[in-house]
Amino acid sequence: MSARPRFREQFLQAREEAIVESVNRLLAEKGFEAMTVDEVVADVGIAKASLYKHFTSKEELAAAAMVKVLDRALEELARLRSLDLDALGRLQAVARWAYEQQLAGQMPALPSQNSTLRAALIADKAYMDRLMQLSDELGAWIVEAQGQGALNAALPPELVLYTLFARACDPVLGVMRASGAHSDAQIVDWLVASCFKGLAS
Repeated sequence: MSARPRFREQFLQAREEAIVESVNRLLAEKGFEAMTVDEVVADVGIAKASLYKHFTSKEELAAAAMVKVLDRALEELARLRSLDLDALGRLQAVARWAYEQQLAGQMPALPSQNSTLRAALIADKAYMDRLMQLSDELGAWIVEAQGQGALNAALPPELVLYTLFARACDPVLGVMRASGAHSDAQIVDWLVASCFKGLAS
């Protein structure tokens, strides 16, 4: 008798993962405003009522997708800690990872000026916990790199942090890629270099 609830639990978990994966992809392709719940249910192949058993709104769907992205980012930070890199090298590697995630269609595009979405994200404990953990670790690396003279110490660390977060959804990548004139690797190299060295010669 105990096997039945366990099977149902696994089924619901698998369905939820499929929903979040679909949302992640659609957010990366279309952005939050253009993505619809109808597209998500059609993509996953479930009824809308089934989706609403897991998530009550489009904002909740976006928050779940962002939790997955932050989990991947924290895994990447853990991997970078194990490498023989200085603070600047780790920060450059994070920016490169963010660009590569965008190239792979794994980086949700969320609007910065949507108050309902912002409220849903702030209310989501899993999202906020991971965001704080990521911000704290990156902030420590930024301060370390500034102390080593590798980053401009006159810049507030939070400005550098928000610049790194902005790299995760930099539209320049898509525009350069669409031109077909350069390889993905070249574009990523240039964007990482311009992020950390500016546009000076």
